[in-house]
Amino acid sequence: MKVDNQTPRQIVQALNKYIIGQDEAKRAVAIAYRNRYRRQQLPDELKDEVTPKNIMMIGATGVGKTEIARRLAKIVSAPFVKVEATKFTEVGYIGRDVESMVRDLADAAYKMVKEEAYKKVRAEATRMANKRLVEFLVPNETKQDKDHKNGMEFDFASMMAAMQGQKPKETISPEIEQKRQEMFEKLNKGLLENESVEINVRNQGRTMASSPMDMLESLGNMQDFMKSMTEESQTFVRTMTVSEAREYLIDEESEKLVNSGDLYADVVELTENMGIIFVDEFDKIASTSKNGSNGQVSREGVQRDILPIVEGSQVKTKYGLISTDHILFIASGAFHFSKPSDLIPELQGRFPIRVELNSLSQEDFVRILIDTEHSLIKQYMALLDAENVKVTFTKEAIERIAAIAYQVNEETDNIGARRLHTILEKVLEDLLFESADMGAGEITITENYVDEKVGEVASDRDLSQYIL
Repeated sequence: MKVDNQTPRQIVQALNKYIIGQDEAKRAVAIAYRNRYRRQQLPDELKDEVTPKNIMMIGATGVGKTEIARRLAKIVSAPFVKVEATKFTEVGYIGRDVESMVRDLADAAYKMVKEEAYKKVRAEATRMANKRLVEFLVPNETKQDKDHKNGMEFDFASMMAAMQGQKPKETISPEIEQKRQEMFEKLNKGLLENESVEINVRNQGRTMASSPMDMLESLGNMQDFMKSMTEESQTFVRTMTVSEAREYLIDEESEKLVNSGDLYADVVELTENMGIIFVDEFDKIASTSKNGSNGQVSREGVQRDILPIVEGSQVKTKYGLISTDHILFIASGAFHFSKPSDLIPELQGRFPIRVELNSLSQEDFVRILIDTEHSLIKQYMALLDAENVKVTFTKEAIERIAAIAYQVNEETDNIGARRLHTILEKVLEDLLFESADMGAGEITITENYVDEKVGEVASDRDLSQYIL
């Protein structure tokens, strides 16, 4: 797996489409990721010595910490997982095992590797899926044959043949062959996409274990083992459109063409060299006192559990052992009531890059509403356009929404850009409710309209605390 070779400037430019401001944080993540590409160009003996420069983002909620990390992962096609540090509090009682973050990252990497492998065999899988689709559209079996197959009789030879990918031979009459040929031609011309077809869908209630370790963990005895083998081949009938059935069958055929076990080495490599773990609420595990009271022992215990993962260790997953030495960790927290120095020194040292994100201004809110790709304004306009209601916002209306969001953030809790969601939902509440019954129409949201819907609430501090 090759590391994406976009330059830091290109990464920042891509991030600018979705996040307003926070230039320091964007530069930090862009440099950290570019260093991965640089490391790949080094000799092997030096490559292992270069460790990632993990980042700690400090800033209030809603200023873009998570969005920067998530968008970075999308831009460079890296496996990404977000976890909350508080999930690991009091491990063994209500918390989670810290190694689960690495296993979750490996699962995300497997999904990416599998999708890439499926793309390579899609043409062949589509051909095989269309062939099966024709057989479902023009079945050769009688109802009696089907009832016999779906009955309670257990044929061990048939089961073994099915597991080996062998299909029982069938005798096809010339009439059926002719009908299938005609149906195949219609299928290729796209004339049957919305037609209904009944296909056999696999029972997903239980899947085979992916490794001997998983098998031992999930199967208590030989009876469960035999049951898992037979359930894999059991099917039930489901009605779909031809286009839906084709996609389902393409996935099935792709699974046959791609050996999952062959992908595991790529999964391990992708996870180790390109994986990003974003640990949110990092400030919640910082100990603000040294007396061990008020849950401080538990918080420090979580830090010590996370430390070896960040330092570099081997984590056992169903894809193999994964080394965390070169996984990029991005920690995030508001640090209102604590500070990074409240973390244990060993953990502080593993996050050498510190960036502080700025609180959002009223001008930032305006830019977020109109300048970002797929902004909230564009989203609501598209949602209402689905009901044939054309909505436009005047410049003054957008500025008023931004002003109200900034004002409420200043007077109550500062939740950053998330306040825009609340304000916009309140402004458009009546329109979102009535649009389905309005029919086609055009509506312009003005400054007066915004004031009419939320102006009074925003100006009343007591009301705004509860409503906005």
